[in-house]
Amino acid sequence: MAKVGFQVLGNMRETVLGAAMGVAVAASMLVAAEVQAADQLPDYVIAEFGAPPAIPQGPLSKEVEDAVEVAFIDSMAQGGWGRDQTIALDVIAESKDPRLVWIISDLMRFATGPEFTSVLSGAAGTLLGKDLPNHNHWGIVTDHLIAWDIPAPPDYLEAKRAIFTNIVPGWDRIFVKGDIDWRHVSWGGVLIDDRPFDTTDDPCNCIPAADNPEVSSAEEATWLSDDAVVFGVEVNGEYRAYPRRIMEVREMVNDTLGGRDLGIPYCTLCGAAQAYFTDQMPLGVERPVLRTSGLLIRSNKVMYDITSNSVFDTFLGKAVTGPLAKRGIQLKQASVVTTSWGAWKAAHPETTVLVEDLALGRDFDFRNGRDANGPIFPVGDVDPRLPVHEDVIGIVTASGKPVAFQRSAAFVALNAGKEVAVENVRLALDAGGIKAVDASGADLGSHQAFWFAWSQFHPDTELWNG
Repeated sequence: MAKVGFQVLGNMRETVLGAAMGVAVAASMLVAAEVQAADQLPDYVIAEFGAPPAIPQGPLSKEVEDAVEVAFIDSMAQGGWGRDQTIALDVIAESKDPRLVWIISDLMRFATGPEFTSVLSGAAGTLLGKDLPNHNHWGIVTDHLIAWDIPAPPDYLEAKRAIFTNIVPGWDRIFVKGDIDWRHVSWGGVLIDDRPFDTTDDPCNCIPAADNPEVSSAEEATWLSDDAVVFGVEVNGEYRAYPRRIMEVREMVNDTLGGRDLGIPYCTLCGAAQAYFTDQMPLGVERPVLRTSGLLIRSNKVMYDITSNSVFDTFLGKAVTGPLAKRGIQLKQASVVTTSWGAWKAAHPETTVLVEDLALGRDFDFRNGRDANGPIFPVGDVDPRLPVHEDVIGIVTASGKPVAFQRSAAFVALNAGKEVAVENVRLALDAGGIKAVDASGADLGSHQAFWFAWSQFHPDTELWNG
């Protein structure tokens, strides 16, 4: 008999897979007619991924409901996979309901063992009409689901929650209903950072946020080379540089600058550092303390507030679950200028900068290393107007229109003395970087990101073309 199991905290939770394969009991009886979604998809999606399968509507049959319970929820509660689960998966594979592949994909993310992953991939391929190789193609399967916009099956969150919270118990506070598309949430391969505020000197088996980080003057920062990439922030005339070397290790900083509290996430996967104001909350709302959850949405980190356990859309700064979502909390942004340390300190010699010790002795360059060939996690389809890793400056105009400015083209135009503007937004050079201001020069809260990230969170974005 073959060993299979689920990946837990870097190890394997193993169980035995019954050698006998069950016979499917019955196909799902669909309440509504099948519909095709191909005519609703952009041509570039069909060209890359092919036409989607027929997608049923309505509830699952009782047979398939029971199969989902046995295959996914019971398997996680029991910590393993056996003959009953194999029979149930056969029922699911014969149901002709591609919506169920979302749950298969979730299980594939944690599955280990070649025989087990082959069984899951086979079921996913059958439902999607794809001939998948017999090993774990979680990324390929999930890319198709996202690109085709396959709907979630009924009671999807219940099944997904059972899978994820049995792997990492700390996620039980996060997997709740809200204004979040749970289909797109996946595991980033790290654990949740659930340390209380201002205890970030304590080690953790996670991506370690930094609270109230120690800083130095520019003159004291002799460890930082002039060509090192930094994220510059200005609040009320006070300037601070957050070196990329540190942010690639920490990914989240809770700081105070210019008399204002900030939460500063950096998503290494989407090339975006953002600065959110976390003070001046409505009456009765404590300052959000932002942490990394260990989860991703389309290759963008999922951040949450450890005080209320509310999840935020990291890219948009909007609370999407928990008490802060019920209060409608939307964090405002300060601009983040991506530039070199030499240019930033020359333009703002009074700047402070995070100290080298915060890098924990590490020196990564994810952009030119790990991510050099594109996103390493599923993102589905990407708007083809720009390459996936093209840098853009993103901003939402006063009318609510999202606009992306290709950074390289904007630099050329601004250095030639041309105006780069859309509606109330004007781009301005700042210390070797670019930020968005209004006609009076006031900060509008822009940031730099990879095109794939900006365009997927703002699918209707305008692209400035000069």
